Amino acid sequence: MRLRRAVLACPGSSPRMMARAAGSGADEVFLDLEDAVAPSEKVAARQLVVDALRHHDFGRSLRCVRVNQIGSALVLGDIEAVVRGAGDRLDTLMLPKVQDPGDLAFADRLLTGLEAELGLARPIGLEVQIEDARGLVHVDAIAAAARVEAVVFGPGDFAAAMGMPQLTVGAESPAYSGDLWHYPLFRIAVAARASGRQAIDGPFAAIRDLDGLGRSAARAAALGYDGKWALHPTQLDVVTQAFTPTRADFERAQAIVAAHHAAADGDRRGAVMLGDEMIDEASRKMAAQLVTRGIAAGLGDSTSAAAP
Repeated sequence: MRLRRAVLACPGSSPRMMARAAGSGADEVFLDLEDAVAPSEKVAARQLVVDALRHHDFGRSLRCVRVNQIGSALVLGDIEAVVRGAGDRLDTLMLPKVQDPGDLAFADRLLTGLEAELGLARPIGLEVQIEDARGLVHVDAIAAAARVEAVVFGPGDFAAAMGMPQLTVGAESPAYSGDLWHYPLFRIAVAARASGRQAIDGPFAAIRDLDGLGRSAARAAALGYDGKWALHPTQLDVVTQAFTPTRADFERAQAIVAAHHAAADGDRRGAVMLGDEMIDEASRKMAAQLVTRGIAAGLGDSTSAAAP
């Protein structure tokens, strides 16, 4: 299970920021060639990104590069420059503003050719951003496409595309009595899970509002998301914590799995009691996924008798 609890965004035009991001300890770092880079700097940023991937130690962080939108004048040069220059150091490419599976077919075929030509031992995965109505309509087919590892919600472009009166990316709205983002978030989560992909929430742009960030991250975690973007290293701890089971929840989940296994060993395959709670196969499945997340986060190990 690839951890993507906190995904740190970093402008590909800033060597200083990329050096800092490499040592941040984020589960994933993506070096951006799209929105975070001024148009006049986009071509030059390609080599800066390649240099960062080749020369910095990213530790256990996944290494990703966000290229420009499929269909733009820049995307072909982005992909070729990054893969030719540092394909052996790259885990995934992120594709913004994906609208239909055809966008991914282009990227898949281009990567297949480059990997063969360069003799790359590992295939490069794709992370896809859903940022407008058309992308959300086609999200099932997008999530199911080849190479896709994660489906990412982009609240800023989505709000703009929908005509929503938002001025701060990812912010809540006092004018709306419910959760403004519930439908696109949950729709993306369902599509991602149906194809065995991870679901990642996008950014919360109010950097100093850590309470608001915490609420945003907790909401995504409650919907089953695997992680969320961080726009600044100061956001990493809050985001990571939101997607890491508490020690108490992890131990409770282990106890549920262990109790169910013990009952099954005794040929009691139905519901059993654990304390004051009735548990059954559905309970075991709920607990098992939390145990898996906890093990991935370092709370335990897979040799435990209670591991799923």
